[in-house]
Amino acid sequence: MGFPDRIERTVEIGRPPADVWAALTTSDGLAAWFGNEASIDLRPGGTATMSWTDGPSTTMRVERVEEPAVFGFTWPIYGLADDDPRRTYVEFTLEPAGAGTRLTVVETGFAQLSDEAHKKSFDGNVTGWASELGELVAYLDAA
Repeated sequence: MGFPDRIERTVEIGRPPADVWAALTTSDGLAAWFGNEASIDLRPGGTATMSWTDGPSTTMRVERVEEPAVFGFTWPIYGLADDDPRRTYVEFTLEPAGAGTRLTVVETGFAQLSDEAHKKSFDGNVTGWASELGELVAYLDAA
């Protein structure tokens, strides 16, 4: 397939890695910027769920936890049926950057899709990550 398989975004956040880690890996943190309600069992193989008051809910599987530097999970692919077993992998990497944190998010797994499904899910997640990372920065700036 000739289309991209990877979304990658990096943001600089004026908060220490421990604060960013908590926003990414706790129920309260996730609910504050990524969903309206969240729960997480923070261990490889654990489950995280998020729901939005004006939309759907989603269940993620925690794949990687290397506190305070790497957090990864798999989740359903936007635009596919709820019972479709295919998933993408999302990984957050945190690096100290002066008094703050450089956060990189990478999502992969789009190459497994048809052209039509790829366009919908990839484009939707490119837009989604720009929005969600903006919300994460705003949440941490206000905290």
